Amino acid sequence: MKYSFIIGFLIFSSVEAIQAQSSYVRLGQKALVDGDFKNAVANLEKACITDSTNANALWMLGYSYYHCDSYKKSIATYTKVIAVKPADATAYYYRARAKGHLAGDNLVTPAEKEKYFLGSILDFSKAASLNPTDLKNYQNRGIAYKDYGLFKLVKNSGFYDKARAANAFRASIADFQKVLDADPQRMDIASLLELSKEQLKHMGRK
Repeated sequence: MKYSFIIGFLIFSSVEAIQAQSSYVRLGQKALVDGDFKNAVANLEKACITDSTNANALWMLGYSYYHCDSYKKSIATYTKVIAVKPADATAYYYRARAKGHLAGDNLVTPAEKEKYFLGSILDFSKAASLNPTDLKNYQNRGIAYKDYGLFKLVKNSGFYDKARAANAFRASIADFQKVLDADPQRMDIASLLELSKEQLKHMGRK
């Protein structure tokens, strides 16, 4: 009889936990849709404490952290999403975006910039391999390559490398061209393409 009571209590407690978790997920989702990302974080953090393997709640939490400029937390959360759903292209995409923001932060060290730039490029590449028809993967990888090329040209940083900079600009040109081939009306991409080409030419004249 005693064991029946304990089992019954555990089942009841589990149901309560699931209901509470579902409530936090719903509240977090509504806040996210409303653009209230701080409130979304508050609710989704609670949901993920209750169930740390809920890929949907984790994805929304990573997205909310991203829009609260909490990029390191966003990266950590999307890493958890990928552990649960390794074929989720959007998790790689937003993790790459978060890494890109950190790479552009003037407060991080050159060594951290190197790590974040390369991590961003790798994640965009993974997203592109999982979803090859989504042009935003190539567009954003092209921007990451361009910015990485500029970073590799900064002298006295300890990471100056003209050859790798040139390779990065070539890679950015290929990505921008791929987007333009699919959508010739993208004047913003055409401008970025010309910037990378001009940078490569300028390097050749030195």
